[in-house]
Amino acid sequence: MNEPTIAVLCGGTSPEREVSLGSGRYVASALTHAHPTGMFVVDADALPAGLDPAGHIVCSTLHGIFGEDGGMQRLLNAVGFHYAGSGAEASDLCFDKWRTRQTVSALGVPVAPGRLLAAAHKPATVELAAELGDQIVLKPNRQGSSVGLQIITSKAGQEIALAGLRQGEWIAEKRIIGRELTVGLLRGRAMGVVEIVPKSGVFDYASKYTKGLTEYFAPAVIPEDTATEARRLAEATFAACGCRDYARVDFMFSTDGGLYFLEINTLPGMKETSLLPMSARCVGLDFNALCRELVAPAVERFQLARPRPA
Repeated sequence: MNEPTIAVLCGGTSPEREVSLGSGRYVASALTHAHPTGMFVVDADALPAGLDPAGHIVCSTLHGIFGEDGGMQRLLNAVGFHYAGSGAEASDLCFDKWRTRQTVSALGVPVAPGRLLAAAHKPATVELAAELGDQIVLKPNRQGSSVGLQIITSKAGQEIALAGLRQGEWIAEKRIIGRELTVGLLRGRAMGVVEIVPKSGVFDYASKYTKGLTEYFAPAVIPEDTATEARRLAEATFAACGCRDYARVDFMFSTDGGLYFLEINTLPGMKETSLLPMSARCVGLDFNALCRELVAPAVERFQLARPRPA
């Protein structure tokens, strides 16, 4: 029987469309060395034309809303596609930052003190500052990584930020001062720990995607016991959230030596210079090898489901 084609989905309708298009191009190029591969640009919240579950295995590089939140995964499930990455339920959970915090906190993974805010029912500044301190992190509850992130360092800043919330749910967290770390995972096993050092001091959307605004250390120059604990917590988070195949987990390494969970990204950026590939290089996987590993479990699932010759 003919080998299935890896269908790389990219683009989408979220604010991270351009980033996704870049990820898709890199992944599709890398996979052509190992599999028949095609790139499919997604322009609506729907499956792109030309996909066939009998002949395609999907590798999605969609980021943000509809890509990572379980929307695309539910469509793929309904039609019977085999695809790389987490399923619909885990995707939906991990895209909801507050539910993810609750899930990992119940497991014993440390999280910063925080609260969920509705834009329509905001707390008074004096109440928020009394609970979390003057310095807080404010971010949308259900949005792509770094989109809408604000670092606020004063009560006056909190007043302005709260006044600017018009709709949706937001998370306010006590700001943890320290170093930002990230850990990539393949099949639930942690790879290398990477340190992220934005020159502005804040790893926001601009720092993440503008060349030269952030330095990276792969592997991170941190105590070995801290690296071991970061990998352990990343694996525990992956399992607790029901993730599959691969993901990336972010932490703050505080000045007092503690590790605090930030978020888990089930469809992380996939350019050669992205964080998951950096983590993979720490354990000897180059970009082409990493991309092969990302789709390998989906290929196995596809092959196991095929009818055997009589």
